[in-house]
Amino acid sequence: MKLKRETAHGLTDRVIQFGEGNFLRGFVDWMFDKLNKEMDFDAGVTLVQPLEMGLVDKIMEQDGLYTLILRGLQNGEKVYDTTKVECITKGINPYSDWEGFLNLASVPTYRFIVSNTTEAGIEYKEEDMTNAPNLSYPGKLTLLLKKRFDLRLGGFILIPCELIDYNGDNLKKCIIKYAESWNLGADFIKWIEEENYFTNTLVDRIVTGYPRDEVAEIEEALGYKDEVLDTAEIFHLWVIEGDKKLSEELPFHKIGLNVIWTDDVTPYKARKVRILNGAHTMMVLAAHLAGLETVKEAMDDKLVSSYMMQGLYDEIIPTLTLPKEELMDFASAVLERFSNPYIKHYLLSIALNSVSKFKVRVLPSLLGYMKLKNEIPNTLAFSLAALIAFYRTDKSNDDAEIVEYMKTASVADILKRTDYWGEDLTMLYDVVNGHYEKIMTIGVREAMKEVVK
Repeated sequence: MKLKRETAHGLTDRVIQFGEGNFLRGFVDWMFDKLNKEMDFDAGVTLVQPLEMGLVDKIMEQDGLYTLILRGLQNGEKVYDTTKVECITKGINPYSDWEGFLNLASVPTYRFIVSNTTEAGIEYKEEDMTNAPNLSYPGKLTLLLKKRFDLRLGGFILIPCELIDYNGDNLKKCIIKYAESWNLGADFIKWIEEENYFTNTLVDRIVTGYPRDEVAEIEEALGYKDEVLDTAEIFHLWVIEGDKKLSEELPFHKIGLNVIWTDDVTPYKARKVRILNGAHTMMVLAAHLAGLETVKEAMDDKLVSSYMMQGLYDEIIPTLTLPKEELMDFASAVLERFSNPYIKHYLLSIALNSVSKFKVRVLPSLLGYMKLKNEIPNTLAFSLAALIAFYRTDKSNDDAEIVEYMKTASVADILKRTDYWGEDLTMLYDVVNGHYEKIMTIGVREAMKEVVK
C-alpha cells in the first residue's frame, strides 16, 4: 500500500520552499507540520524544485505526504519517533512549468520563503533574464519577486537555510544586483529593501535521509510503502537573526521547538563551530590513529572520549561568550548526538580536508585559550600533533599539494605555514612537537594517556 491522503489537505498556501531534499523535509517541513497540528497554524508548503532533476514529482505522487523518523538519545534514553508529515500541498518544477512557478507570486496568502539550495546556491552569476527557467536560485527568485511587486502584493519573510555566513544578507545582495543588471527599476529595489525581511540563520540537525539499508523492515512496521521516507536525529536548532516581532508570525518557540530569534546569530555560530565541529575535529584524527572507525566507537572508548571531553570542557567552552549554562547544555546535547546508536558516522568522512577544518573549528579556541589563560591548551595542542601524524598515513584526504607536503615536512615547517593556519604557529612548536614525537614513538594511545588528567 502506498502513502496517500485520505481527505483533502485544506491548508492555506503560506510557504514557498526552494528545495525538496532530505534536510528541508527533515527540519523545516517537520516544524511547519508541528505548528499546523499543535496551533492550527494553517500553513501549506509549496515545493519548488531547484534543479532540473529532483524529487517533486515523486513527493507529489504521494500527495505531498512522507514519513519522518527521528531517532537518537535524549536525556540518556533511546528515542524513536515516527511522524507522518502532512504540510506539503503543492509541487512546482519550474523547468517544466515556468508560468506555474511565476504564478505563485499572484497568491496573496504566501508569506514565507525558505530555501536550501546548497552553499553554492546563493551567488550572483552573469545571467540573461530571458534564460528562464535555467537561472540560478537568486535569479529565479528575483523574477518571482518582480511579479509580486508588479501585482502590488505584500512582501515576504525570507529564511534561507544554506550553510554560508550571512545567508540572508547575501541572498538580498544577489537579488538587488540582478535587479540592477536587468534594469528592473529603482522602485522595485526599494520594495525589496523595505517590504521584505531577509533573515540570517543557523541550522543544526543531522538528517540521514532515506534509510536504504533498513527500508524494507521500516515499511513493514509502518504498514505502507513510502518512496521518500526520511530519517534524522532528535536534536534540532534553528537560530534566526531578524526582527523579533517576526517570531509572532512564525511562533515555533510557542510549541517548544528549539528555535531562537536573535539580534545577532554570531555567538551561536561560534558555539556550534567550536563545540560541535571543534570537538569532532579535535577527536577524529586521534581516534582513527587509535584504531577506531566511527564517532560512536570513539564515544564508547573510555580513553578517547575522556580526551575529547577534556578538550571540550576545559579548553573550548571557556573561550566562548554565551552564558555558561547555555554552553553546558549545548555540549551535553552534542555528546548525546555523538553517541547516537542510529547513526554510523565514519571518522574518515569527517577527516576530509582536516587542515582547513582545524583552522576554522579548533584553532580559534586554541588561540582564544592562550589569550585568556596565557598558556597553551595541552589537549588542543595534542589534537594538532595528531593531525600532523595522521597526514603521515595513507588515509589523509585533502588537496593533493597539502597531502604531499604534510607527509614529509617537519613539524616546525608545518607550523610556519601561514597559508594553512592564517598565521605563523611557531609559538606552539615545543608543545606540539613534544606530543607528535610521543605519538610516533609510543603510539597515540600511550601518548594520549599522558594528556588525559
